[in-house]
Amino acid sequence: MSSDVGPGDSVLKLVFRTPDVSEPGLLEAIWRNIVLGVVQGLTEFLPISSTAHLKVVPALAGWQDPGVSATAVIQLGSIVAVIGYFRDDLVGVWKGISAALRRGQWREPEARLGIAMAIGTVPILVVGLVIKLFWPGYETSPLRSEPVIAVVSIVMALLLALAEKLGPRLKRLDQVQGRDGLVVGLAQVLALIPGVSRSGSTLTASLFDSWKRPDAARFSFLLGIPAITLAGLVQLKDAFSEPSAGGPLPLLIGIVSAAVVSWLAIDWLLKYLQRHSTWIFVIYRLLFGVLLLVWWSAAGPN
Repeated sequence: MSSDVGPGDSVLKLVFRTPDVSEPGLLEAIWRNIVLGVVQGLTEFLPISSTAHLKVVPALAGWQDPGVSATAVIQLGSIVAVIGYFRDDLVGVWKGISAALRRGQWREPEARLGIAMAIGTVPILVVGLVIKLFWPGYETSPLRSEPVIAVVSIVMALLLALAEKLGPRLKRLDQVQGRDGLVVGLAQVLALIPGVSRSGSTLTASLFDSWKRPDAARFSFLLGIPAITLAGLVQLKDAFSEPSAGGPLPLLIGIVSAAVVSWLAIDWLLKYLQRHSTWIFVIYRLLFGVLLLVWWSAAGPN
């Protein structure tokens, strides 16, 4: 950066503070995890990328990057919420699969939904495993940098806008097929790139694929249950074994806050999409990406 510091640079430095590398005390650690839980809950199911916000919000606050392990474990709160919210759907899927195995009734809606969820989970499991085994520096790779997150957010906003304009609103959840699971599951793989948004990529793919908005969101939530659960469980041991102020308590509180806010976000989004389009999220993602690029170009590169 240039040694000539203008008023704009001073403001940016005040807003995006240098990360505090000191170990926070117990109360500070609890507060940080509550904030991260709220951010996780708000952004996991809204199509705006939880990973991006969990990366950017600590930078705004001057905190250290919580890392992939901690954020994946906090996601377990979102899983508790989505399982609780869709418990009737999940029970129906279980019964449908059980009946299909006993009597061969694979054409029933619940059985087809279960098959679509299973098929749609395979791509992200395969790619996630490959990254885990063969990309040890993924957590600190340029792929997780602020400019990449900004550009990806803008690109995904434009794709969501295109899907909103071009996608017909025909398909309902009770019409789901295994093919739908594969299409949306492939889109879900893109969520491994910070800034894409798992719900954003799956919702965009579903809209392109002729789904009605509320049904697309519902399928996106159900499809995310296996992937997010496994991601959280894989990182669980590492996250809780890392030394931190207060031991596991702050992380547990973060999980609880994520669960509460996730429930509210799911309920709000499903009701919102009954009567509204996704344009509010298109605009938000565009602004998020542009402002993040402006900050990075002015104060980010060292």
